[in-house]
Amino acid sequence: MLLDLYSFGFRRSGIPGDGSDHGGGFVFDCRCLPNPGKFEEYQVLTGLDTSVQDWLEAKEETVMFLNHVKGTLDLSVKRYIARDFERLMVSCGCTGGQHRSVYVAENLGKHFSRYPGLSVQLTHTERSFWPASTQLQER
Repeated sequence: MLLDLYSFGFRRSGIPGDGSDHGGGFVFDCRCLPNPGKFEEYQVLTGLDTSVQDWLEAKEETVMFLNHVKGTLDLSVKRYIARDFERLMVSCGCTGGQHRSVYVAENLGKHFSRYPGLSVQLTHTERSFWPASTQLQER
């Protein structure tokens, strides 16, 4: 089964569409998490950068949020695999699609990459809007 993971920005491109005729899947609103983008030192960074990840992981809300999201998705992924589903779409959104949604999508991708019978595809939809300094980094 394919876990099709997206990060996106509500303000820019909005929730990614599902072209598979399955009607989409889960959409998690990461705007409830503290926003590192409000601080100058993080504005030119993304959720792929260690300092942003460390900042988010130090917040209790982030740990709680991820535990709930992973728990919800664990149930669905296991059931979908058992039922021979082909795909599950999961989208993680924040205001700009640069920090929180990227961090959460990456975290989920790492978590689910260990599942037998599951492949993970991760797409950051707002990459073209990220600061120029992050455009040059290969991830």
